Amino acid sequence: MLNHIILFGIGMPEWIVIIGVILLLFGGKKIPELMRGIGGGIREFNEAKKSVKDQIEEGMREPKTAAKPTDDNQKSE
Repeated sequence: MLNHIILFGIGMPEWIVIIGVILLLFGGKKIPELMRGIGGGIREFNEAKKSVKDQIEEGMREPKTAAKPTDDNQKSE
């Protein structure tokens, strides 16, 4: 049953190899620290994405005003 699980086109044997390589490279104690760092990076990215989206939506809601002539423009004529 587990052999039929496919995530992103990668089968179960490939996932086992990937997890084994990660364990060898980082060791069991470093993996939680690595995952916290990745989670923090994803959280920061999502916050920045939401901030940009909110600014764009706010800019679209603001009424557009026509430019009024200033005194400096009238004096130069």
